[in-house]
Amino acid sequence: MPLSPEAQAEIDAARATPKPTLRAVSEGMERHLYTAHPVLDHGFVRVIDYMGDDSAIVQAARVSYGAGTKHVSNDEGLIRYLMRHWHSTPFEMCEVKFHVKLPVFVARQWIRHRTANVNEYSARYSILDREFYIPAPEHLAAQSTVNNQGRGAVLEGEEAARVLEMLKSDAGRAYDNYEAMLSQDGQQGLARELARMNLPANVYTQWYWKVDLHNLFHFLRLRADAHAQYEIRVYADLMCKLVADWVPIAFGAFEDYRMGGVSLSAKGIEVLRRRLAGEAVTQETSGMSKGEWREFEGVFG
Repeated sequence: MPLSPEAQAEIDAARATPKPTLRAVSEGMERHLYTAHPVLDHGFVRVIDYMGDDSAIVQAARVSYGAGTKHVSNDEGLIRYLMRHWHSTPFEMCEVKFHVKLPVFVARQWIRHRTANVNEYSARYSILDREFYIPAPEHLAAQSTVNNQGRGAVLEGEEAARVLEMLKSDAGRAYDNYEAMLSQDGQQGLARELARMNLPANVYTQWYWKVDLHNLFHFLRLRADAHAQYEIRVYADLMCKLVADWVPIAFGAFEDYRMGGVSLSAKGIEVLRRRLAGEAVTQETSGMSKGEWREFEGVFG
């Protein structure tokens, strides 16, 4: 159960007494409000509040561009036009606030996305729960031999058992010492803001994270990518499902042009033109670096 019984009772009471509103409402997002969707072993994502829907994007664009978009015959066509041509401000008219529970090492990756408002649970004032992320066996992998940021083969047998035991025992020992250092049970102890430095990076923290749709799409494009670290990708994958229910037209355009599309350099476009003309182009004759050519070949073969 991701939420305490008290928190769940408070949510149930709020749901039992809905209030009318004149603001734009997304039926898909209404179904997710306050629901804690589990992620990893102890984490969750829940929607606390949101503003706007697909129509808010259209409304903002027509105010901004006026006659310039009259050739777009419908809302879906306009949203796809905006996404296709990298217009960002209409998507900024929609905002969402998430409550996220996540391991500290995931939070440190996540916070690199600086275009959001964040308020994190403070271990200066409160005592962190005894909860740690311990990977499932299928996610225990060795270092990749070709990618300094990636994983290689999955650990098996005795090696997997050895690593899991170290992760569990180290986390438990660190938390035992954290508790022993705290000022409680009549001892003077150590201040919470100092005792917390002994905790491992797999301990769970929580925060409220508020972001507009344009910057949320940027986050999802990077973190829901197959090359992203698994532990942050599962959060992004879940958030994709929530956003798809919130702004289905905008998310469809995002999937098409950002998640499923590729950006080509001028050299890449020229190579495609030469290939279509029947020329056999190699990396040496393309003008591309080996890395760029490898990525190009990965898409176009």
